Amino acid sequence: MNSNKNTFLKVILIALTSSLVTAIFLMLILPSYVVQNQPQKINYQSVEPPVQNNVEANSMNVTAIASRVIPSVVGISTAVVQQKDFFRTSQQESWSVGSGVIVSENGYILTNHHVIGSNPNEIIVTLDNGETLDAKSLWADSTLDLAIIKVDINGLKPAVLGDASGLQVGERAVAIGNPLGLQFQRTVTAGIVSAINRTISVSSDGIENYMEGLIQTDASINPGNSGGPLINDKGEVIGINTIKVVSAEGMGFAIPINIAKPVIARFVREGNYVTPYMGLFAYDTAVAEYVNQDSKINKGIYVTEIDPESPAYKAGIRIGDIITHMGGVEVNTMMALREEMFKCGQGSACTIRFIRKGEVKEVSFELETRTRDGAVTR
Repeated sequence: MNSNKNTFLKVILIALTSSLVTAIFLMLILPSYVVQNQPQKINYQSVEPPVQNNVEANSMNVTAIASRVIPSVVGISTAVVQQKDFFRTSQQESWSVGSGVIVSENGYILTNHHVIGSNPNEIIVTLDNGETLDAKSLWADSTLDLAIIKVDINGLKPAVLGDASGLQVGERAVAIGNPLGLQFQRTVTAGIVSAINRTISVSSDGIENYMEGLIQTDASINPGNSGGPLINDKGEVIGINTIKVVSAEGMGFAIPINIAKPVIARFVREGNYVTPYMGLFAYDTAVAEYVNQDSKINKGIYVTEIDPESPAYKAGIRIGDIITHMGGVEVNTMMALREEMFKCGQGSACTIRFIRKGEVKEVSFELETRTRDGAVTR
């Protein structure tokens, strides 16, 4: 009997001891284990999102782009006086409407040459707030289809000018302008950069000119959009809308902003700009092969026209030469050559490097003042 009782007491003691050990384990050891192995809570407010790349980090949606640039877009109404009869005894005033973009806070506005014409009788600018101001034409280039006008006012919001040299096909492109008149002011359309370095033939002031280096976009561009900005996804102006192919859908063109930057900078700095003249026209590598089947060039531009009275001709450049550099900068389009020429400026000496029958040559000459557009074939 006593033996059974002792055995029972031993079982009870062992059970109590086990329970006590288990309790100590649960109180002291298990919490530490759970804390160490449970998923950690993250304060997401303190974690900065990873930067994928600069383009994505700085990109804006169309709403943000429009909000940023619309205050810099203006409507432009131009009056031109036309003769009604052969004897010029009566006159008629006609109005055209286009767009422009503010490029300085003190009133300089960039637009198309064809928006204001060669001899405008009156130019009226409509600001984003509805205010209308008289403007005067200061500079125009019909070959480039660019012009600069000015209103006498300060405190305007200029657009941010971007860089069109690194554009790639497929990038976003947003156009802002006044299609079909001022009743549709500051219409925003969006698309992509469809192609770069396009060349098209246009007639301006009765002269057939080639516009090259253009940006092609499928963002809708209609009559009245001319002179308005083409904008990238950072809200920067990369081009000035100029023309639409009416026989096709989704084919609009813009002039790269880079060509206008030296002109704008000179106006803002000195209040004037004199267009330099070199006196030649050249095609890039892609077009050159159509002009001359024997021309197989990998870089540079192929001279196809030259004015015999021009500084370029007097310096020794001839048709068939391949220009590769101006002022030490490589040029592969006529637009790039013009950009370097505009940077150099009228009255300044420039250096041209070119290839003639496989031989590299270099000449220096002074740029003259342009008195007419185009070049004379020789």
